Amino acid sequence: MKIVTFGELLLRLSTEKGIRLADAHDLAVNYGGGEANVAISLAHFGHQVKFISQLPDNLLGVGALAHLRRNQVDTSAIMMTGNRIGTYYLEAGIGNRSSQVIYDRMASSFAEISENVWRESDIFVDVDIFHLSGITLALSPALEKVALDLIKQAKKAGCKISFDINYRSKLWSQEKAAIVIQRILPFVDYCSAGQLDARFLLNVLAETETVPLEICYQRIYQKYPNIEYFFSTQRESQSASQNSLQGFIYHQGNLKSAKKYLINPIVDRIGGGDAFAAGILHGILSTWPDQLTIEFATAATVLKHSVKGDCNSFSELEVLEFMTKSSEDVAR
Repeated sequence: MKIVTFGELLLRLSTEKGIRLADAHDLAVNYGGGEANVAISLAHFGHQVKFISQLPDNLLGVGALAHLRRNQVDTSAIMMTGNRIGTYYLEAGIGNRSSQVIYDRMASSFAEISENVWRESDIFVDVDIFHLSGITLALSPALEKVALDLIKQAKKAGCKISFDINYRSKLWSQEKAAIVIQRILPFVDYCSAGQLDARFLLNVLAETETVPLEICYQRIYQKYPNIEYFFSTQRESQSASQNSLQGFIYHQGNLKSAKKYLINPIVDRIGGGDAFAAGILHGILSTWPDQLTIEFATAATVLKHSVKGDCNSFSELEVLEFMTKSSEDVAR
């Protein structure tokens, strides 16, 4: 199966756990970004994946390309132009202190995209899914238009559209996000959305109303009957080092849930949502039953919490084995 994703590949600079960013003398370097992380997971699950983006034509851009290629992602549609790579700084949380993120993305090569330079290409020919997220829409008005243009181009070519709302308050306001996201949703087939999205961005819940997740999805579906699948995780945070997590999928009027996992200790939770989204898309592409799809996606995100960096490099077989084995087992 073929998938195309669109977004910004970022340089991540992070502290060791227990070190404040203001006090750090050494920062670990990783590459990441929502849509790139999804692309990498899907490539490791055995799919042909192409990433659309723009990177600076310098050593950092070359390093980002190498990161994608090492993970079997097709980089042929990436434009190399501009002066800087988007960056974010991560102060790793521990215990009762949560992680903190500082973005440095203004005037990045990707943020300077002003038009759909892929419009005349055959980039969506024989492609099954086009995936993007709300993070990309938040970066500039021009990117809103480019993303919508690519979505329409993909739909015309027969692609399903996968969209992760992925709201980030440090990138845009709820009011702006609600307007743009509601403009996108009529084109979407598969949507990652949770109860907070339903309340604050999609206007299907009153501010003081409390309803089960299934009712949230029923109401969103009434507003956007084009969306075939909804999915999300619910996380209970005991500390920055220990969380409980459970996945949910809604399809054809039925809500399915995965088993709940206790994740302790958390090595790195950045990219967990992207691993989950990739697991859902893999299950859909594999025509699995919804229950197997949600169990697989949840196991994939739990595994992601056990490795450093943004991306998940586990294969389908490794995820399936993890679903059936105890954590005390030794793979021999």
